[in-house]
Amino acid sequence: MNDDTKQKNGAAGGRLPVGLTRRQFGGVLGGAAVTAGTLAAFGGAPAIAQEKLLKVGVLLPRSGHLAQAGQACQRGADIAPAVLSDLGHRIEILPADTESNADIARSRTEKLINDGANVIVGAFDSGQTAAAAQVCEQRGVPLVINVAAADKLTEQGYRTIFRNFPTSTMLVSNGMALTKDLFAATGTTPKSAVFLHANDTFGMANKAAMDALFPTLGMPFKLLDSIAYDPKAQDLAVEVAKARATGADLAIVTTRANDAIMLVREMVKQRWEPTGIVSPGSPGLYDEQFYKVLGKYSDYAITNLPWYDPKAELTQRVSAAFKKQFPNDRFEGYAFNVAFTFEAILVAADAFKRAGTAEPAAMLEALRRTNLTDKLMVGPAITFDEKGQNTQLVSACVQNRNQRPTVVLPKGSAEMEPVFPAPGWAKRA
Repeated sequence: MNDDTKQKNGAAGGRLPVGLTRRQFGGVLGGAAVTAGTLAAFGGAPAIAQEKLLKVGVLLPRSGHLAQAGQACQRGADIAPAVLSDLGHRIEILPADTESNADIARSRTEKLINDGANVIVGAFDSGQTAAAAQVCEQRGVPLVINVAAADKLTEQGYRTIFRNFPTSTMLVSNGMALTKDLFAATGTTPKSAVFLHANDTFGMANKAAMDALFPTLGMPFKLLDSIAYDPKAQDLAVEVAKARATGADLAIVTTRANDAIMLVREMVKQRWEPTGIVSPGSPGLYDEQFYKVLGKYSDYAITNLPWYDPKAELTQRVSAAFKKQFPNDRFEGYAFNVAFTFEAILVAADAFKRAGTAEPAAMLEALRRTNLTDKLMVGPAITFDEKGQNTQLVSACVQNRNQRPTVVLPKGSAEMEPVFPAPGWAKRA
C-alpha cells in the first residue's frame, strides 16, 4: 500500500490530511502537541471534552452520637442536585456515613474515591474531617469542608483542602466581640463567666482558642473556670454542679445538640439561672432537636455564628426546595447545617464548571480561584487564601425566641431586639 492509499484510509473511517502519512499521524497523536484545531481537522472532538457530571462524595455522621447534625447536613445534600440543576450544574451525590467515628470516616473516604467520587464534601466533625483530609491529600482528591472548625485543618500545609467555614479562632474572636455588643445593646454586663465545653476535637479547639484569645479581647468579665465534659455521657450533673458552684453570672458553652439538651435539662433541675447561655459559634442551641425536646426552656439561649441571609435569592431557592422535600419540618431549625453543606457542594460544582473537567489538578486550581457571590450565608464572596481557608466569614447574634433562631444583632440585620438577662426557668411562658 502506497502513501496515497494510506492517506485515503483514516482511523474509524476518517481521512488523514493530505501530505500526512499514518505513521506521521500516529507520531502527532503520541506527542503532547495535539491541539483542538488539529483534532478538528480530523473531524474529532476537542483535546479536552467538557465533562457533564460531577460526582460528589458526601461524608457525614448520619449515625452515632452526632447523627442529628449529620442527618441535618444530609438534607442540604439531598436538595442540592435539583437546585443546582436549575443553576446549570449537574452533580451526582455519593453518600457515606461515618457513624461518628474517625476511623470509619477514613475508610469511607477511601471507598468514596474508589467508587468514583471526584470531590469529597464533609464531614461536620473536626476529628472525622481530619481523618478524611489525610486520605484526600494522599489521593490528590479535593476536600471541601462543610462544617469543621479546628484551626489545624488548614494549618498543616495540605493542598487539597478548602474550608468555607470559620476556624475556632475566628468563631471565638467574632463571637466574643458580638457578646460585648450584646451587653452594650441591653445595658447589662455580667461580672464573671464559666466556660463549659465538650472534650472532643471541636470542643478542645475552641478551648485552645479561648485560652489564647481571652486575655487579648478586653472582655468586661472574669473567666472563672473552664469545665470539659464527655459529649457521649449519660448526664452532665457533675459538670453543671461544678459550674454552678463557681458563682459565675454567665455560661459560655461549646456544645452539640445532644449535650446542649443535657446541659439545659441539668441547669433547670439544679435551678442554676445565670444571666444567659452564650455560645461563641458552636451548634446545638439552635438545632431543631433542641427546640423539640426542651420547648420553652430552649428560649433565650444565644449563639454567635455565621448565619444565612434570609433576603438572598439563593436562600429563597434552597428554602423552597427544603419545604418541598421535607414538608413537615421547619427550614430554620436545619438551616445552618443545610446551608453550609449546600454551599460546600456549590463551591465544588462552581469549580467543576469553570475547570471544564473533574481531573484533580484542574479542579484544585479552579477551587483556588473561587470567587462566589451568589450564596446563602451573610458576608462577602466565598474565596480561599493560600491555605484553603475562607477568611471572610462573619457572624450574627442569633437568639432563640418563641422556639425559633432569630437574628438580634447586628442591628441592621436584626429581626427582634435582644433579651438579656434571660428570664428565670420558672418565668418562661
